[in-house]
Amino acid sequence: MAGFGMLIDILKKDPKKIVFTEGTDPRILEASSRLLAGNFLKPVLVGNPDEIEKAAEEAGYNIRGAEIIDPDNFDRFDEMVDLFMELRKGKIASREDAAKTVKAANYFGTMLVKMGIADALLGGATYSTADTVRPALQVIKTKPGNKIVSSCFIMVRSNATGDDEVLCMGDCAINIKPSEDELVEIALESAKCAKIFGVDPKIAFLSYSTLGSGKGEDVDKVRNACEKAKAAAPDLAIDGELQFDAAVSPRVAKTKCPDSPVAGYANTFIFPDINAGNIGYKIAQRLGGFDAYGPILMGLNAPINDLSRGCNALEVYSMAIITAALA
Repeated sequence: MAGFGMLIDILKKDPKKIVFTEGTDPRILEASSRLLAGNFLKPVLVGNPDEIEKAAEEAGYNIRGAEIIDPDNFDRFDEMVDLFMELRKGKIASREDAAKTVKAANYFGTMLVKMGIADALLGGATYSTADTVRPALQVIKTKPGNKIVSSCFIMVRSNATGDDEVLCMGDCAINIKPSEDELVEIALESAKCAKIFGVDPKIAFLSYSTLGSGKGEDVDKVRNACEKAKAAAPDLAIDGELQFDAAVSPRVAKTKCPDSPVAGYANTFIFPDINAGNIGYKIAQRLGGFDAYGPILMGLNAPINDLSRGCNALEVYSMAIITAALA
């Protein structure tokens, strides 16, 4: 992907530290070895040093230069527990419970980011999205002005000219039935993420209706969200509600909505709910030949991202670059 060269250039100028919460996983070790060879991103591996080094040696990966931090032998553990208790005041029963919670790799890694020991976190190779998002919400929390954590996928397809086609799709992974205001937040955050990948966002709020051709409360929700987004970000190209064909086909757009600033050329798609979003990005991936990078979590105070449990080492490597670049 052409955009990755741009992200790597950014990281070379300002290298970051990224926490991997599953330090012994062979996919994490392979990706870490490759990142260390590139010298633009420093992996921080959570786990027992002997176990991690043994796993790397057995798998044949060179991780010299990686920082390994063991929750069972961390010199700032008391400080971490104190901070966690302060962050979870009234929601954690005792110091003993706090210490037990932050020893878990997903919480420990998130606290390393909160304490400034690392810049970003990538987890979830062996556990659920919820186990990545929960500590992020409790510890890192949402940015000022953001009410939700949302997500997008960056979709990339190479073509014969060598120029990658890059699209952004949100929210396909986190919010099940977003409200009007949540759709606005998803759209504005997706636009920011698209820009990081060199995309000039043309945002389509998707529906089964194009500018009033269909009726129903789902159409009303998308239309209202679109109007709110236009008011919140008048400098962005936004339109909706649009059917997918009107959003991407200049020929269809000419018939259905000839005056639209977006229709026919949309590259940032806001789905009405997780059903449409999850199905939509997977159709693009499996039938459209797009590579899907994500879910990229949006709206947090620091970059925390989730891996698919079926991911491979290349996906870990790619998501690590994306996550660190967001820092």
